[in-house]
Amino acid sequence: MKILFFGTAQFALPTLKRLMENEWEITGVITRPDQPRGRGRKVAAPPVKEFLAGSLPVYQPATSREIEEVIAAYRPAPDVIVVVAYGLLLPLPVLQLPPLGSINLHPSLLPQYRGAAPIQRAIMNGEQRSGITTMYLSAEMDAGDIILQEETEIPAHAAAGDMSSLLAERGAVLMEKTLTMLQQGAAPRQPQDDKCATYAPPLRREEEAIDWRRSADEIIRQIRGMNPKPGAYTVCKERIFKIWRAGVAKGTSAGFLPGEVAESNPKTGFSVQTGSGQIVLQEVQPAGRARMSAAEFVRGYRILPGLRLG
Repeated sequence: MKILFFGTAQFALPTLKRLMENEWEITGVITRPDQPRGRGRKVAAPPVKEFLAGSLPVYQPATSREIEEVIAAYRPAPDVIVVVAYGLLLPLPVLQLPPLGSINLHPSLLPQYRGAAPIQRAIMNGEQRSGITTMYLSAEMDAGDIILQEETEIPAHAAAGDMSSLLAERGAVLMEKTLTMLQQGAAPRQPQDDKCATYAPPLRREEEAIDWRRSADEIIRQIRGMNPKPGAYTVCKERIFKIWRAGVAKGTSAGFLPGEVAESNPKTGFSVQTGSGQIVLQEVQPAGRARMSAAEFVRGYRILPGLRLG
């Protein structure tokens, strides 16, 4: 079976690795163009291209039209297209090209959380379970017929990065099983119930700022959902800093307003009052600095009770 693989982000690597170890033939890989990254904004290749390091033919069309042009000239024609974390909708003529179909791996239990940020949104919304889905791609985003699904728990303290790694690994196994069934002509095909669909749009810049009037649980879910990117942030002494890890405070102090530092300790860190409860900050990152423990931050920035954040 000849496979043409579409993938860009880190999430795609476990599936790509597993397929390369299989007996199937990956005839080529299509990924997004190189982009500026990091503080220096140096142009860098996407993770999939970096991983391949020239071991397979790689194509980097920038637009849907360029994708169609690449596919029109592509030889040999693929039996199936596999798409994992590619980052661009494929034109319908491309989806309809391979005889076995175009298959996608999505990190949610569709039709729940269609869209670009299913892992982050599930955590921020307080979901306790998530999962992965393989499906036939259609013209509408994440609305194609379901092939296989696997449900998994979202651990209480898991960040989006943790869940992404977990679902990427489990998704690789599910995709291998899906392709085996597809090759055997035994793959199921279950239409999605659009009435049950929920959506996971990309995170917006304004969602990154912490509103200390929200509850402690909501703020902690926001921090978890935005770790490792883009990061939830607040303002301290007119400087932005990101909060990467936090937990619910026990034995809280009374008499503080939302956003005020309730307790501060140069050995253990500091806690902040929210609209309901207090949270203990564990790992933070001032602008222009590396990540550090909250205790280091207290010692370096003189964080005292009563200081207002936000």
